[in-house]
Amino acid sequence: MKCIFWGSALLITYSLVGYPALLFLRSRWRARPVLKAPILPSVSVVMAVYNEAETLSAKLNSLAALDYPPDRLQIIVTSDGSTDATEKIVAASSSERLRLVASSHREGKASALNRGIRAAHGEIIVFTDARQLMAPDAIRELAANFADPSVGCVSGELILGEYGTCGSSEGVGFYWRLEKQIRQWESLAGSVIGATGALYAVRRDLVVPLPEGTILDDVYLPMYVARRRRRVVFEPKARAYDRVASGQREFRRKVRTLTGNYQLVQLAPWLLTPSNPLLWDYVSHKLLRLLVPFGLAALLIASLFLRTPLYEAALVLQVVFYVLAALTVIGRPRPAVVARLADAAAAFLVLNAAAAVAFFFFLSGKKEVWVR
Repeated sequence: MKCIFWGSALLITYSLVGYPALLFLRSRWRARPVLKAPILPSVSVVMAVYNEAETLSAKLNSLAALDYPPDRLQIIVTSDGSTDATEKIVAASSSERLRLVASSHREGKASALNRGIRAAHGEIIVFTDARQLMAPDAIRELAANFADPSVGCVSGELILGEYGTCGSSEGVGFYWRLEKQIRQWESLAGSVIGATGALYAVRRDLVVPLPEGTILDDVYLPMYVARRRRRVVFEPKARAYDRVASGQREFRRKVRTLTGNYQLVQLAPWLLTPSNPLLWDYVSHKLLRLLVPFGLAALLIASLFLRTPLYEAALVLQVVFYVLAALTVIGRPRPAVVARLADAAAAFLVLNAAAAVAFFFFLSGKKEVWVR
């Protein structure tokens, strides 16, 4: 039981604290700043949609307001068999730079993106989703990083909140801010493990076709860029904005993302071989997190069986942590400091519950995990 206890504690501690700490040190000792410049390459924006009539008009207005030369910008909306007014909204647009690529039946997001990629003619392809609004200077900020020939992919930043805001709810906001900080350190030290799906850009000659059913194009494509020995960097000035999702929708989104991490190992087994130049970071950032919920369960079970003051104290701390999380479900606790701790604890447990569900989805072969 002692081996289980300490092994689980090491796994959890390294995943949550150790890896970020090593990244911080590496970003300070071996910093690789990007050589940015105000360049204006031709850009194709590719957006896959399915029944997005509710949000599409606002998104198209956001794209129309981009501060980028119109003759250097192509916008491709690829409809994956939409059955609502999505395609009519695109067709009604008066913009000459907007193109609709429609499919008569639904084939999945990966296939829709592949159709958009084939229709793109820009030097840079920018991927975005229908739900998020983009800042007017987002494309310029992404493009500036491609002045550095070592850069092959640039991830933008997703702000959880209305346009012009900078935050979200306490629990979700804390972990999202931590994730973005990790991406910044990874970028400064070399390359980010994946990109922000709401807004990222790739050099056209580095884009590869997505396998059918790919869940995480925003990890699959950046990792192939890294395999070609080009950097994947994070640009916090290139911003997209999204409102905070409801609890149920956010949980489904987490399950989808974490299921996609399992799927990637199947689609690209080279990720776990030395041919992956980011092997250590990939395992530390993506895979070890998938094991944390099982480490938490093993840690709790081991603590129940070990009868010394050290392990009993560890058990009490775990119980306090879970009680704090439960307080958020029952009702927001007071005082404020307790409420913030409870929110963070609850968000952490929801994230790990989603990881556990994703594991069983992957084992069962469940594929219908995509949410718009």
